[in-house]
Amino acid sequence: MKESVLIKENKRFKLKFGFLKKDIVFTVSLILAATSCLIHSPKMDYINFQVLICLFSLLLTIKALEELRFLDKFAIAIINKCNNSRSVSAILILLCFFSSMFVTNDVALLTFVPLTLVVSRKTKMPMMETIILQTIAANIGSSFTPMGNPQNLFIYSHYGIKPMPFFSNVIFVAVLGISSLYFLIKRMHKKELKVVLTPLPINDWKKPAVWGLLLAIIIASIFGMVSYLASFVVTLMTVIILNVKLLIKIDYLLLLTFICFFIFIGNVSNSNTLQAFASANLKDTTSVYFSSILLSQFISNFPASILLAEFTTDWKPLLLGVNIGGLGTIIASLASVISYKLFIQANPKKSKEFLIKFSLYNFTFLAFLTLIQYFILKIF
Repeated sequence: MKESVLIKENKRFKLKFGFLKKDIVFTVSLILAATSCLIHSPKMDYINFQVLICLFSLLLTIKALEELRFLDKFAIAIINKCNNSRSVSAILILLCFFSSMFVTNDVALLTFVPLTLVVSRKTKMPMMETIILQTIAANIGSSFTPMGNPQNLFIYSHYGIKPMPFFSNVIFVAVLGISSLYFLIKRMHKKELKVVLTPLPINDWKKPAVWGLLLAIIIASIFGMVSYLASFVVTLMTVIILNVKLLIKIDYLLLLTFICFFIFIGNVSNSNTLQAFASANLKDTTSVYFSSILLSQFISNFPASILLAEFTTDWKPLLLGVNIGGLGTIIASLASVISYKLFIQANPKKSKEFLIKFSLYNFTFLAFLTLIQYFILKIF
């Protein structure tokens, strides 16, 4: 009897705290925040509410578009017109690159990697290389806009950057990235085939149009053209009217992760030891640039951006560093982990092969973009 009770209690414990194991980044951020509170008392000033509100609005709108499967419908219509393996891979990779600029790298991969796996299953064509290049494409493409990934949204808001300086700073990364991807796509094996995926017709354009317009308003608020509070109110009203269930479907752990890192960074930034270390090692553009790339390899680029932003006013090398730093290790960008998990779920025996090829491609891109962008940074 006692054993039965213990088993039930253990199951409840696992259900209650299983999410901590599922989202490692949130768990780490929570532990760091809680530990840092033992050293310094947290303050509300640490939390950037503008970033949180903009991110919350983005999550709601993107989740709505995701449920409408608008990107899936668009992709299937294009893929069905392809007649060889290279063109199919090219479309899937480029869709990740360009869509990630607007719907974030995470959503781009969550949308198109499963579609790639479906194509692979239907055509019996290996798509590991395509998925790896999709991941790189999403990470590079998302670097081009403030809403493309969490670190860009944070840096853009934290430093109060204007649109033109932002785009002029990241454009070389995007151009170098798409050029490199084009070169690799041209080298892909070309096999004649015809992909036939069941079309997903759009019977009602009203909802996609409304959510698309709302996304445009949120983007305008990020660029400072519209009040972010007004944008938030409009978003909330639209959600309540059209699909109130979205409020329970979005990734709240991502928002909590932001809050935890804000608290942790706010607390540790008061440490005299850390301040002394940062002052000694973040003296110039070069040190900020390489520190952000290196740190991203171990703690991922999003927390690296929040940590280093406390100790430097030089946003340009930080922005470039954390975006380029999303390449490299599997944990350098959280979006990469998504691709890995989706792939090994469908191909459990190819985990090691995927990680080897992923590392080869990613570290090659990392080395190339790091060096080229460093010379560009020194010139301009």
